[in-house]
Amino acid sequence: MKQFLCLILIFILWTNTFVAQTLDLGSWNILNVKYTHTDRLSFFGETQLRSLKFYNNFHYYEYKGGMNYNIYKNVMLTLGAGIYQTYKDGGDFVLPKNNDEFRIWPQLILFQSIGKLKIEQRYRSELRWTSNGYRNRFRYRLGASYKFNKERNEYKPYQISASNELFFTDKEAYFERNRILLAFNYKPSKVITLQIGYLHQFDYKINDETGRDFLVVGLYYDILRKIKD
Repeated sequence: MKQFLCLILIFILWTNTFVAQTLDLGSWNILNVKYTHTDRLSFFGETQLRSLKFYNNFHYYEYKGGMNYNIYKNVMLTLGAGIYQTYKDGGDFVLPKNNDEFRIWPQLILFQSIGKLKIEQRYRSELRWTSNGYRNRFRYRLGASYKFNKERNEYKPYQISASNELFFTDKEAYFERNRILLAFNYKPSKVITLQIGYLHQFDYKINDETGRDFLVVGLYYDILRKIKD
């Protein structure tokens, strides 16, 4: 794990020196905690912090939580809610805000395996109370992931993944955003996952967050319920 953390640090420093200046790379930071109550029921909380420059010009944060329920082995329902804050460009949390939002979102995820490749389809409906009034939004994400290396304690430590997500509204021009993610995950233990990746976001006629390129750094922690004998 120490070696992996050192590699992440070296990669971030290299990115800051070369790639970030060339691509105008921002940062996209994720902390996610999940509590698995049963095989079917789990709860989660997540916070995100984003910047338009490389760990500079912080313009966005969110915190959200919710519950997951697996109705079948390959079908999961989610109900989540959260606070989403977007600030103006040009500095760290520049006022006035572009958007101050509370959001509720029901979600359906379908899982499928093709050989060793895991396919995920996510359908999300968002009920959004924003600074500019109430809005609806609909999201569809298609992703694929592949776990590799020798199995340790019922898990494989490495995973690569790719996903593409489309955003739509119920008002013209209907199409709002496209988000592409390429990521590498490392599990130093059964309950911890570290993620590093590249995210490209394209926005169409939307002004609450400008679309750019981001370095993604994530920490995911699973709290597993101990079942008494």
